[in-house]
Amino acid sequence: MSFPRLALFAALAALTLGAAHAADPAKKEIVFGATAGPYSDQIKLGIKPILEKQGYTVRIVEFNDYIQPNFALAQGALDANAFQHEVYLKNFAAKNKLELSELVKVPTAPIAIYSKKYKSVDAAPDGVTVAVPNDPTNQARALVVLQELGWVKLRDGYDPLQASEKDVAVNVKKIKLIPLEAAQLPRSLDDTDYSFVNGNFALASGLKLTSALALEKTTPTYQNLVAVRTADIGKPYVKDIAAAYASREFLAVTDKSFAGFVKTDYQQKLEAAR
Repeated sequence: MSFPRLALFAALAALTLGAAHAADPAKKEIVFGATAGPYSDQIKLGIKPILEKQGYTVRIVEFNDYIQPNFALAQGALDANAFQHEVYLKNFAAKNKLELSELVKVPTAPIAIYSKKYKSVDAAPDGVTVAVPNDPTNQARALVVLQELGWVKLRDGYDPLQASEKDVAVNVKKIKLIPLEAAQLPRSLDDTDYSFVNGNFALASGLKLTSALALEKTTPTYQNLVAVRTADIGKPYVKDIAAAYASREFLAVTDKSFAGFVKTDYQQKLEAAR
């Protein structure tokens, strides 16, 4: 379940016109969870100031994994979190029987491949070691990029959202895949030939998108999002969060501080209307 598109753009229009309104009287504090790095920074630099102008107190709790933020949200310790894409959210919520829903997409840093040993992907000899995320959805993203590079061929009819090592029909470059937890991938560069690194962990570790040797062509499916408890979707403070992400103010912060991120559909609409 997603935040209704019509309501989202109505809220966007209200903010664009500068309409001020008070915070939800039933909700004084909003607690956001986010992985340390750009998604936490997006809230800190862009979303928190907007919501605090409306009268909310905003607190940010940072996480270093992809497991705890959803449990904390489901249990009520958080009001929203920002760190995952829709495939991960749906799979995690279904597996753990959590009533969580997507609210809005957020500007997203694509997954990218880096190396400290080679200056390009074309320079890779056969037999290189390649670290990839060990969670299924992000590993699938890495495998799709490896196919685009010509390093592997995936079997006919593979599911790009769930591809795994079992779907590798031909290992063209005889690479050795090393699955690791996403947070460990930046550090793995000292021990591997190439490593895929999720955008948030890359930036948090000091890696730049501009220094990546190849970037994923990020689709809306893999754009990160804000998740909330399904029961809270219609609450005023949740609508205020969505409106903040859809505002011109947040677009300006994205342009200034998150260059290279894949923008959301509503940000692209705002840009087109300039």
